[in-house]
Amino acid sequence: MTWRATVLTLFPEMFPGPLGLSLAGKALRDGRWSLEALDIRSFATDRHRSVDDTPFGGGAGMVMRPDVVDAAVAAAVAANPGAPLVYLTPRGRLLEQALVREIAAGPGVALLCGRYEGVDQRVIEARGMLEVSVGDVVLSGGEVGAMLLLDACVRLLPGVMGAAESAAEESHGPEGLLEYPHYTRPAEWQGRKVPDVLLSGHHAEVARWRRARAEEATRTRRPDLWARHLQRNEGGTGRLDGPPAAA
Repeated sequence: MTWRATVLTLFPEMFPGPLGLSLAGKALRDGRWSLEALDIRSFATDRHRSVDDTPFGGGAGMVMRPDVVDAAVAAAVAANPGAPLVYLTPRGRLLEQALVREIAAGPGVALLCGRYEGVDQRVIEARGMLEVSVGDVVLSGGEVGAMLLLDACVRLLPGVMGAAESAAEESHGPEGLLEYPHYTRPAEWQGRKVPDVLLSGHHAEVARWRRARAEEATRTRRPDLWARHLQRNEGGTGRLDGPPAAA
């Protein structure tokens, strides 16, 4: 069955965008996944096609209306009933590789891209949306975050990447470590040499070196990931993503 992505957005022309190129684009053309961008504005019922209104309680900006958003969500759910519904928002659960793997293993995903000050909380709760943030930053809307999440998922679909082991060894893989550094020809460049062990042909030594470099990078650059890795190896819960945020 084809992995199916539905994006709910005010700017459907933004898609597929970068997702139509490289690995994701080839997989899209090969039918390994499908992408539909639904225009939220097409579900508005007034003659002005209004999708937002002023916030109760005052304040700057506008808020996306729950009735219009819910109508768009209903169409997405009907098209792919088993897919999780994700709302891209800075206040959501941080997107991590464990969640990406979980979504990629399912039938697909429906992504709601907010604009303005966000979406009325009532429709988020009524639909049981999973609120997800792609980082501690604020974007103009959820579309760029949706592209990031989709790219991360699509590359994990069967047959998309040429070497299955690539996903296991890269950063944020099953062990939660950052990836070791890579080198290629020439063996010496601007006075900088490739580490001798990588030229030795001794596969066990190469594996040990890579493991040590991965641990060092994780320990020095991401102490939070290193602490989770230690907990996992010392009989902890093994969860890399932590509990989901309440919707």
